[in-house]
Amino acid sequence: MEKQMSYGLIVRPRGIDETNSPNDWYKKMRKNAPIAFDPERNCWDVFCYNDVQMVLQNYKQFSSNRNSPFPTLIDLDPPTHRRYRNLVSQAFTQKAVQELAPRITAITQELLTSLKGKCEIDIVEDIAYPLPVIVIAEMLGVPSEDRDMFKEWSDIVVSGTQTLSPEEMNQLLALRGKAMFDLRSYFHKIVAERRIEPRNDIISTLISAEVDGEKLSIDELLSFCFLLLVAGNETTTNLITNTMHTLFEHPNILNQLYRDNTLVYAAIEEALRYSSPVHSMNRFVTEDINYKGMNLKKGQEVMAWIGSANRDENVFDKPDEFDILRSPNHYLSFGAGVHFCLGSQLAKLEAKICMTEMLKVLPSMRLDTTKEIQMIPSTFVYGYKELPVIVGS
Repeated sequence: MEKQMSYGLIVRPRGIDETNSPNDWYKKMRKNAPIAFDPERNCWDVFCYNDVQMVLQNYKQFSSNRNSPFPTLIDLDPPTHRRYRNLVSQAFTQKAVQELAPRITAITQELLTSLKGKCEIDIVEDIAYPLPVIVIAEMLGVPSEDRDMFKEWSDIVVSGTQTLSPEEMNQLLALRGKAMFDLRSYFHKIVAERRIEPRNDIISTLISAEVDGEKLSIDELLSFCFLLLVAGNETTTNLITNTMHTLFEHPNILNQLYRDNTLVYAAIEEALRYSSPVHSMNRFVTEDINYKGMNLKKGQEVMAWIGSANRDENVFDKPDEFDILRSPNHYLSFGAGVHFCLGSQLAKLEAKICMTEMLKVLPSMRLDTTKEIQMIPSTFVYGYKELPVIVGS
């Protein structure tokens, strides 16, 4: 079990599966067992907002170190994390992100132009998946023919399993190990090329980045490329898809956005709370702790259920209502503390541009309820494999 968890392979607790929304389970757990221990997983599940926020922020007692063979920024604790983040954040300044807006708009328009004349589309396959993949690929300076390979790798990395079947575990671990090895080998080649011949891409920027005279090592560069691929691809796809799915469930709000697409950003903000693209984040106990009467032991896993925290009745008024005018709206979808998502502004910018352009050129969008929609089988990310939509009158 410990080896399995050290690779970040998250096993879903029995109360949650990929076929249904977990929100009923979250509500029950917040009421009856807000801090619960699962002996099968050797894991504590934390469901209430204040507890989830505390776990995410308190890195001294709840470590991000997953003993991964290829640690990324999200696997590190301060002070190492602070040095690393200060370096890579130079590529994610507000100015750097905003400069991407014209290109993101152009990519979105190209994707939508290819759908002209169609009466049915799949928002995931046709728009929400290719947009962030193309953006990340261009940021990293990799060729377009490798985009599908990126999607396959990221799918494997965030995948989870419902059971503790040894066969299923071993198969998934083998797939993940190969995907991570292939990713590092691929990016190792690109880093080597950029050291000789820098280009206008994020890898070249990070190669030259310095803080207090220090630069990123080759392993740190490779790890960041890996993280950017997974975090910048999968979660942005799900942000766009989840927001659109929620709007289809609330057609009056969707129609409001058709009339006034300046409200798109507000809809995205509320969708981040209501249907977060990341539903959980794990940590590991660094020392024996008695927390609210619960005895947490050193080395045990703690699962902070972000999706549940975002529906906490003690923090959000009418949490099960989708209210795009909600204020304040302190959701935890991008994490909290030192690990607050570095790419949050980029993800929201992509989603805003994508949805605004969709509303302009795809009239009367509505969900095709005749087709089955499958959830992504993962505890970490929350989203849909497909989103079939009918467009036009």
